[in-house]
Amino acid sequence: MTSGGPIAIIGSGINGLVAGALLAKAGRRVVVFEREARPGGLVATEPLTLPGYLHDTFSSWHGTFLGGPAWPLLAAELRGRGLRWRAAEDVVTATVRRDGDVVLLHRDPERTAAGLPSGDGRAYLAELARIRALAPHLGGILNHDPRSPAAMRGLLGVARTVGLFGMKEFVRDALSSGHGFASRRFAGGDVEALLAPWLLHAGLAPGGATGGVAGMLMLSGLHRAGLPVLEGGAGRLAEALRGVIEDHGGEVRVGAEVTRVKTKGRRVGGVVAAGRFFAAGQVLASVTPRALYGGLLADAGAVPARVRAEASRFRHGRAAMQIHLALTEPLAWRRAELGAVPLVHLCDGGAGVALACAEAEAGLLPAHPTIVVGQQYVLDPSRVPPGGAALWIQLQEVPRHPTGDAADRTETLDGWTPELVERYTGRVLDRIEAHAPGLRARIAAMAVLPPAELERRDVNLVDGDPYGGATDLDQNLVWRPLGSTRSHRTPVKGLWHIGASTHPGPGLAGASGYAAAADLLGGPQRLRTALRARA
Repeated sequence: MTSGGPIAIIGSGINGLVAGALLAKAGRRVVVFEREARPGGLVATEPLTLPGYLHDTFSSWHGTFLGGPAWPLLAAELRGRGLRWRAAEDVVTATVRRDGDVVLLHRDPERTAAGLPSGDGRAYLAELARIRALAPHLGGILNHDPRSPAAMRGLLGVARTVGLFGMKEFVRDALSSGHGFASRRFAGGDVEALLAPWLLHAGLAPGGATGGVAGMLMLSGLHRAGLPVLEGGAGRLAEALRGVIEDHGGEVRVGAEVTRVKTKGRRVGGVVAAGRFFAAGQVLASVTPRALYGGLLADAGAVPARVRAEASRFRHGRAAMQIHLALTEPLAWRRAELGAVPLVHLCDGGAGVALACAEAEAGLLPAHPTIVVGQQYVLDPSRVPPGGAALWIQLQEVPRHPTGDAADRTETLDGWTPELVERYTGRVLDRIEAHAPGLRARIAAMAVLPPAELERRDVNLVDGDPYGGATDLDQNLVWRPLGSTRSHRTPVKGLWHIGASTHPGPGLAGASGYAAAADLLGGPQRLRTALRARA
């Protein structure tokens, strides 16, 4: 339990806003500092193309937030602010292979299983049942410091659920790659075709450790929540959380960049924001490890040399690109049922995703990238004019600094240029048009956000990495953000580290913000007690 006094939160992404809302509701004085002109970080909605078209600039799908630890504590106030989510009731997502073959994931698991080879259908339902039984206990591990009592209770719950002999298999699955897990559990490739591209949304590759259980958690969440989008755009969530903070006496200061975290001996003393000192008893920083230990704490003597050294070696992962299209009318997919699917992945199953990841990590433009085609307007028609449509296109296998092109091994590149962005965008549109003829004729306007533009809009997206750093095993779980620190606590007393670079990693659940807020108040139970006392 910490002493009273103002709390400064650096960064107003989902974790900063969740932490601020919970702490303000619990009666603490909170000030959130945001360097940009609006709060929200990657939670933003803008008219990027034409009037009447609303585009979620970065993130869009809120299933993890609605299933996360902060939602039950904030739901009443957020609903009271008019927030309403719309979710798919039939087909939630689909994978389309290059040859046109389609694998569908229905909201109903039984219908999904019916579309798989018979043996794999039964195995799929069995795996869903297993992951659903484990989900409450896994939440205890993912939503708290992995070494905390809450996480230990979660691990004990897993052991009780699977039994002593089942723990060996659980650990194997938990550390397995998505490809390894799918190969062991399913005879055909259809389940992996669904699972592999979803791993990209967590910064993982099909061959990356922890993808097995993580992938099944994602697919289970799609069945449970139906890939919900917020009516009127994702950015409304950021504004609503800001409203909760301000309603409970807190502040959100935009255009106020924090340049230093000041310390008094081994304890935090406050921050320097927009050139002025703000005294704070506690500070939560939603930044990358390099920005925290190499920038904000550059002159703090309380940070051990080994921590600074490890932070300086923190690795960032693949970059991403966003392409936003305003269309005069909906796509004419060759497979008509895709017109009502909120999110479609174009890829050649697990092997295709793995190859594109390897090419990007080698500095090459993937010859056949996985293309995420979001059609949010099918759930929320208010985002487009009558008769119109919009596409939210995400590329998650992009080299941060391209040196070559996997489609033309004779070519040498020297980073992202406007010409290269245009050419690669054309490759992506050609791939979509192969499955939806007439795409280009329907484009009324387009906005492209290459890696450098992503970082310009949010400094935490280093070189265009949207997931807060590589999610390889050595930068995951108890080693995220650093092996030399205790998850969200730092060597400076009263300073917590939150955001995608910290446990449990990227996503919209607000889990690290929740975990730090709970830890600051003395644990999850004390957080709930404080909220009930002020209800």
